[in-house]
Amino acid sequence: MTSQLAALVEKARRGIRSAHILVRDGDYDTAVSRAYYAMFYLAEALLLSKDLAYSKHSAVVAAFGREFAKPGLLPVDFHTHLREAAEARNICDYQAVSHVTEEAALQHISRAEDLLAATEKFLKILPPGPTL
Repeated sequence: MTSQLAALVEKARRGIRSAHILVRDGDYDTAVSRAYYAMFYLAEALLLSKDLAYSKHSAVVAAFGREFAKPGLLPVDFHTHLREAAEARNICDYQAVSHVTEEAALQHISRAEDLLAATEKFLKILPPGPTL
């Protein structure tokens, strides 16, 4: 595994941890954004494992569906969840009032955690041990 691929997976882990902290602080908009970016980084890492890289978010999302969901390498739900998180992130980041709930934020975080686990399994990455 390349250092860039490992860095993307670690960045996703940090994003998920940050999203949990933001939910505890009541900042659901930013939590959704962090959950989306975690999923985005994981999609980038998976694509990079196939020597594919894209400069636009929409291209990463589309390529993830084409390269991993459509051929059945990963469940189609992951592509659906990534698209839904992208839509939610756009609302949360660019609209003054988003009305995102704690429940919705936690759902996006849970989906990011699921994609992280699937990515680690696909790439054969051991999750980090407990921190002391």
